[in-house]
Amino acid sequence: MSEQTTPKCVGVIMDGNRRWAREHNVPVFEGHQKGYEKFKEVVRWAKEANIQTLICYAFSTENWKRTEDEVGYLMQLFETALKNEFDEVSKENARIRFIGERGALSENMQKLMGNLEDKTKNNTAITVVIAISYGGRAEIVNALRKAHSEGGDLSEEAVAQHLWTHDLPDPDIVIRTGGEKRLSNFLPWQSVYSELFFKDSYWPDFSKAEFEDILKEFSERERRHGK
Repeated sequence: MSEQTTPKCVGVIMDGNRRWAREHNVPVFEGHQKGYEKFKEVVRWAKEANIQTLICYAFSTENWKRTEDEVGYLMQLFETALKNEFDEVSKENARIRFIGERGALSENMQKLMGNLEDKTKNNTAITVVIAISYGGRAEIVNALRKAHSEGGDLSEEAVAQHLWTHDLPDPDIVIRTGGEKRLSNFLPWQSVYSELFFKDSYWPDFSKAEFEDILKEFSERERRHGK
């Protein structure tokens, strides 16, 4: 029996929006819209399951290499969500955080992100962390530089204090949809002891039953952490 039946923190790689769109013969943009709707559903599921922190991989540093049209649409989708979703977020009593290379985003997006973080900072039901323009290696390099600039030994503790997630728990679970079985630069430092779950469902099709099955399996796993 697991020492911990409910995960404190869950990481999610929301993969498969484009393939979902192709299989349904609709524009890629519609796949991303469906993916955004699924994200809001999963936030509710996580809150209902008493998960304290949900970290969602929304846009990687590598995603900047996609077509100009697709990247432009995604940025527009993010910006629209930032402008319009505060009321819905407030109803969920969710605290919103962003991690990633903010300097790569527009000044307006950075402002909207900061405003949303500030407005929700006292919400207590769940912390929802959105990884946008995020790359795990970049995060580690950034942390190493900051730790080095402060002098002293480059210990694990010193580096961890400068990660973008320094005040967040490491994920107990990492879920990836879309059939791929890799982490793709998502939380490489933080996920070393995470339980990994790979689902074939594309992100827009990911179901509550699948989510609940993952939580059930997690509760039955014995997590030894090297012991």
